[in-house]
Amino acid sequence: MSAFAVPIDIEPMEARLVAELPPQSGWQFEPKWDGFRCLAFRDGDSIEIMSKSGKPLGRYFPEVIALLKRLNARRFVLDGELILPVGNILSFDALQARLHPAESRIHKLAEETPAQLMAFDCIAVGDDSLLDTPLLSRRARLEKFWAGEDEPALQLSPCTLDVADANAWLRAAGGALDGVVAKRLDEPYQPGERAMIKVKQHRTADCVVGGFRYDKAGTLVASLLLGLYDDANRLNHVGFTSALANEERAALTARLQDLVDPPGFTGKAPGGPSRWNDDATSPWEPLRPELVVEVRYDQVTGDRFRHGTALLRWRPDKAPRQCRMEQLDHALRPAELEQLLARAERKR
Repeated sequence: MSAFAVPIDIEPMEARLVAELPPQSGWQFEPKWDGFRCLAFRDGDSIEIMSKSGKPLGRYFPEVIALLKRLNARRFVLDGELILPVGNILSFDALQARLHPAESRIHKLAEETPAQLMAFDCIAVGDDSLLDTPLLSRRARLEKFWAGEDEPALQLSPCTLDVADANAWLRAAGGALDGVVAKRLDEPYQPGERAMIKVKQHRTADCVVGGFRYDKAGTLVASLLLGLYDDANRLNHVGFTSALANEERAALTARLQDLVDPPGFTGKAPGGPSRWNDDATSPWEPLRPELVVEVRYDQVTGDRFRHGTALLRWRPDKAPRQCRMEQLDHALRPAELEQLLARAERKR
């Protein structure tokens, strides 16, 4: 029976969202990778990869288990992110596709598109737990650990002490990063606590309102369904916004009701069928493509917004046909990302 240096049910240290990075000294800044957060445990031949929610991930990423088994170090616990390069981008879609298929399919994907472990913290080496060790020393142990291995699939996440570099990552890194995390250099690892801070990537897009959904009472608008035109001039559903002021919902509902006209979306449609179809599940109202809104979003997955968006303003000055799929920021190419992050490494 294995006995890892720290309990396997330990929760990763987490971050609270803030508007901007701290300008003061005493902070270490790291990229917030767009992948699966995990803790990687090894005690000899016993190896586990645990998700942030405490579920084992090893079944879905056998190539990462094999990677950890190849390492020279035989006893450690690393904090990091599973990332998956596909072609010339880092693909969150490909990570998600691993979670439910049959074992034969998982092994096929593991061979065709192997995942990598991006390590950014070390919380145990050998018999030594580093939970009470300040970040400054933990980072030194992590760098020493990584330097002792010769494994391309184990990557060392860059860091910087310069907030200007960190803000440059936010401006230029595209969808490959989910944002930037800041950690106090003098603080220990605090499992389960929001002891770090993070600033997330936010970009904007002008979208056509191709439909809407009512609230549960069926009287007022609950969310706007957003669309963008592709090269074939089809309007594709790309997400939604429910950030609507309560005092404006009644007037907005009346405005939208005057525009109801199927089909709404002429390309990819919302997940729930329209009331104009036979199935009444998750009904939505299709609109004539006349209204344009500017929204703020964080990440793109599969040519749509991964999360709900924030409505910034209406754009009566924008023609709906000008709202194109090209606006969506996808993941930065790894080679470009490597150049961006290397600048900070050269300054350390």
